[in-house]
Amino acid sequence: MARRLSYSARFKFPAEKFYEAQMERQYWQDLVDGFRMLTPVSELDEFTAGPDGMRVVLKQAIPRDMLPPVAQTVMRKDMMITRVETLGAFDTAATEGTYTASIPAGPGSLNGEQILTDTETGSTLRKTTEVKVFLPFVNGTLEQLMLVNLVDLFRAEAEYSQHWVGKHLI
Repeated sequence: MARRLSYSARFKFPAEKFYEAQMERQYWQDLVDGFRMLTPVSELDEFTAGPDGMRVVLKQAIPRDMLPPVAQTVMRKDMMITRVETLGAFDTAATEGTYTASIPAGPGSLNGEQILTDTETGSTLRKTTEVKVFLPFVNGTLEQLMLVNLVDLFRAEAEYSQHWVGKHLI
């Protein structure tokens, strides 16, 4: 059975500024450079941006010995994660996008939708995620572990975005 997570990041700047950052290759390269402090194999594999929006592909390797013990039981090698994020064309009402994370020969899937909107005090990025693990007996444990780690990632990326936009666009 799949598990779901809803997460909202609130920013002090308008949605247009967040969107502007997402449309810059340097934003994503700086994010990947930050990942390298945790996992040395992290790269910006693909980036495209234009009037219809943006698409980015990030790749990251997490050494097997850094995985929690329950994850090590199903991952016999380092975990290679390919993450794809999209945002459509900017819309003052709501800008929509998607994200996925995949692991070759991995035991599950992660998919999500994101919506960027203005608020009275800035903007909000809402992410709705669904994770599924296809292994009997450990699926619930691994799904919950993925969601907990995802919340940590979303928080860290929201802090990064707040800082990056403040430094480069405001």
